[in-house]
Amino acid sequence: IFYSPLALFIPPSVYAVHLQFNLLYQFWIHTEVINNLGPLELILNTPSHHRVHHGRNRYCIDKNFAGVLIIWDRIFGTFEAENEKVVYGLTHPINTFEPIRVQFHHLFYIWTTFWATPGFFNKFSVIFKGPGWGPGKPRLGLSEEIPEVTGKDVPFSSSASQLLKIYTVVQFALMLAFYEETFADTAALSQVTLLLRVCFIILTLTSIGFLLDQRPKAAFMETLRCLMFLMLYRFGHLKPVVPSLSSAFEIVFSICIAFWGVRSMKQLTSGPWK
Repeated sequence: IFYSPLALFIPPSVYAVHLQFNLLYQFWIHTEVINNLGPLELILNTPSHHRVHHGRNRYCIDKNFAGVLIIWDRIFGTFEAENEKVVYGLTHPINTFEPIRVQFHHLFYIWTTFWATPGFFNKFSVIFKGPGWGPGKPRLGLSEEIPEVTGKDVPFSSSASQLLKIYTVVQFALMLAFYEETFADTAALSQVTLLLRVCFIILTLTSIGFLLDQRPKAAFMETLRCLMFLMLYRFGHLKPVVPSLSSAFEIVFSICIAFWGVRSMKQLTSGPWK
């Protein structure tokens, strides 16, 4: 929606080329290897400037939105130079690997804040002002309310066993292979197959999140996922990554269904598991 007004002035071919150039430019600025680039720092969005954009330090919040040229941040007052070590991440970590929650947790926050805030105009501000805004606060909220980086913060990690972590990595790698195949063959696949594959990918990511978070329903979720894999495999909606290992795939996932099925039935009485 933000790009649509360009259609009044810019030819589609020109727009498409510049959009792709802007995207390609983003690759090289996501690094800590490159430091200061001298005079280029005045004009271009550089790795140093973009590190600030991704930081959760107080001085980094709402800064350096540039794609290619940093001049726009300088013009609109959102520029901030890198002046101390940037610490990455969310200002308020959500401490989960569950993808649905990761994607929608902030929308849920806006929803709950919207209904908890009194007054129509205040509710309107919850939606269109910064996430730190509240009645009586500036548009982007108060910087002092942002948790200060102490250097002693411990990144969130799963308490799952190494064996379970290896299992999730293997399942993620298999899912990624099916994703790449789906992306390559999109034009040749039926709509039903595409929909089922998308559902399987989402279910796989969700199940992995449940396993790493040690959620109570993780075993049931993984049983359902492995069962869905076998069904899609049998009906031709998923092709074997290595055709010669087709039978082996079915045997392995059948074992997984049996294992996780037993775990899901015992979990309520056996307590925490690793």
